[in-house]
Amino acid sequence: MSVKLLGVVLASLSSGGGELSFLGLTHYYGHFSLAAWSSGTGGAGLVGAGLYVLLTTTIGFTVAHSLLASAFLPAIMLISFFLILPQGPLKLAKQKKEYRNIPNDDDGGDVPSGSLLSDSLSESSSGSDSTIVDLPTLLQNLDRAKALFFPYMLPLLLVYIAEYSINQGVAPTLLFPLPSTPFKDLRSFYPFYNFLYQIGVFIARSSTPFIRIRTLYFPSLLQLINLVVLISHAMYNWIPNVYFVFLIIFWEGLLGGAVYVNTFAEILEEVPEEDREFSLGATSASDSGGICIAGFIGMALEVLLCNWQVSQGRPWCKQL
Repeated sequence: MSVKLLGVVLASLSSGGGELSFLGLTHYYGHFSLAAWSSGTGGAGLVGAGLYVLLTTTIGFTVAHSLLASAFLPAIMLISFFLILPQGPLKLAKQKKEYRNIPNDDDGGDVPSGSLLSDSLSESSSGSDSTIVDLPTLLQNLDRAKALFFPYMLPLLLVYIAEYSINQGVAPTLLFPLPSTPFKDLRSFYPFYNFLYQIGVFIARSSTPFIRIRTLYFPSLLQLINLVVLISHAMYNWIPNVYFVFLIIFWEGLLGGAVYVNTFAEILEEVPEEDREFSLGATSASDSGGICIAGFIGMALEVLLCNWQVSQGRPWCKQL
C-alpha cells in the first residue's frame, strides 16, 4: 500500500507542477494556445476514462495490467514539448524578459496604473523607471495573488470542491438495481460516471473559440446545486432511473470544464501582460486546492451516504 500511495503522490506532483507551468507558458503562445491546452487536458481525461473502461470492462484486464499497459503515455509529453512545440516564443521571451520593480517597505517602484495587481502593491512616487531587478519574494507574490482571489480563484475553487465532492464522495453511492440499468455488475457504475463526466469536461474546455462565459460565479453556483441534488438522491432515492443521473453527471462535467477554461481566458484578456504569466500560474492553485478539499469531504461523505443507504435497505454500496 505504501508503494501505491507513493505512486499517487508522484503522479499528483507531476500533474500539479505541469499544469502550473504549462498554463503560464500559454501566455507566450497567444489566446488559442489556452483553448488548445484546455481541450487537450479535457481530451486526456476523456481518453483516460474511456481507456480504463475499455481495458477493464470490455477487454477484461485487471487494474494492475491496465495501468501497466498505459505506462508509456507520459513519454508522449516529452516528445510534444521538446520536438513538436515551437521553441521560438520561449527563447524570445527569455531574451527580452525584464522584471518590473516590485516595491517593498524600503522601495518605491511604480506599478502600472491599469494593473489588476496594483492594488495589492504599495503605491509609489512618480518618476521611477522599470528596471531589471531581483525576482519577487514569496511574500510579495502572495500579496499579488490576493487581487486574483475573488474575481478568478474563488469561483474556480468552488466549482472544483463541488464537482470532486460529487466524483469522490457521492458518485460511488449513485447505484440502482442492475435489471433497471445497462450494467451487468455494480462496479461498472463508477467508471461509466467518470467517462460521462470527462465527455462534458472535454466539450466545455474546447468551447472558448465559440462560446465565452464572463460571469464565473453563475456556473459555480449551478455546480453546488448539482452536489445538493445528487446528495439528496443518494439519501432518498428520488431520481426515477439511472439515465437521469447520466445527464446530471454529464452536465457536471460541462460546468466544471466551462469554469476552468473561461477563468484562464478571462485572465488572458483582462490582466495586463506584465502580470499575466504569474496570474495564470497562481490561479491554477485553485483547482488543485479544490480537489484536495473535496478529497477530505469525499472520504467522510461516501461513508456517511453508504451507511445511510444500508440503513434504508439499499445495501448495494457494500456489495462492490
